[in-house]
Amino acid sequence: MKALRKLRRGPGHVDLVNIDSPRPREGEVIVEVQYAGICGTDIHILHDLYPKARPPVTLGHEFCGVISELGPNVQGWKVGDRVTVESAADFCRVCEFCRSGQTQRCEKRQGFGSGRDGAFASFAATRQDGLYRLPDPVSFQEGALCEPLACAVHAVMERSSIEPGKTVLVTGPGPIGLLVLQVAKAVGAMVVISGTQRDEERLKLAERMGADHCVRIDQQDLHPLIHELTSGMGVDAAYECSGAMGALSDCLQGVRKGGEIVQVGLFGHTIELNYDDVTFKEVQIKGSFTHNRGTWKKAIELLRDRKVDLASLVSGEFPLDQWEEAFRLFEKGIGLKYLLYPID
Repeated sequence: MKALRKLRRGPGHVDLVNIDSPRPREGEVIVEVQYAGICGTDIHILHDLYPKARPPVTLGHEFCGVISELGPNVQGWKVGDRVTVESAADFCRVCEFCRSGQTQRCEKRQGFGSGRDGAFASFAATRQDGLYRLPDPVSFQEGALCEPLACAVHAVMERSSIEPGKTVLVTGPGPIGLLVLQVAKAVGAMVVISGTQRDEERLKLAERMGADHCVRIDQQDLHPLIHELTSGMGVDAAYECSGAMGALSDCLQGVRKGGEIVQVGLFGHTIELNYDDVTFKEVQIKGSFTHNRGTWKKAIELLRDRKVDLASLVSGEFPLDQWEEAFRLFEKGIGLKYLLYPID
């Protein structure tokens, strides 16, 4: 089958090559991939900026499809089931984190598309306990975005303590920022989302998705608005989704004393921060990395109940042999999410 693979370390070295189709091991199924989403992590791997990548490896960790084959001792699944898949290909299952359900923290966690062969191919081998049924009304295009939705759910519903009526700031109206926005609105928060000139269309979409205030920071000063909305206190939580130093500074300036900053975006390099403000304001800074099984149940419920809009995030679909154009558009910030589909 054709697969898009990172062949070796170093910038580049990604190519579409022929490899053998996977065979299921015990407790695994083979998923015939329908769509797989391009993520910022894939771009980082392309440029050799993601240390967890272990080439040679097939890229792609946001995907859905149809079960085409069952391995030994698989129960509860059948050929033809429509599924979406966790991005964790495997973890140790015995460490403190795995036993407590925080599998995203397992030192031996292997992600699809970085540690294990992923879904930029026709077929992918997946563990049976990493599968979730796609609700009947949910399209395969939406199913391919369940993984980034789960990342947003983890950031908002598990890594922060936001409640109805609270005020939050989301920096960066990219795909994850727009998903964080929607999850925060589903929780009942008032949301301010910020971006720059390049984000003008994304901010318009954010408004349609329920954002209470959309701010282009190159045209409007963000902080007087936050001061007005919060009676000078600052937002209760800030979600940094852009991986930009200036956005993190906005989060630190805009959050209230004793508030929370959740770092969702990846910078890909070392950053500098006026860290004294963390002390002066007694701010909690938390990282948010992927998701766990409990996260996915919440994400699927939000999608089933149509409390989030995934379809509007899809900007285009490309066959796997046009991956370079899809990567180019994504990296330049043109549109939002691009999906690849197999060509075999």
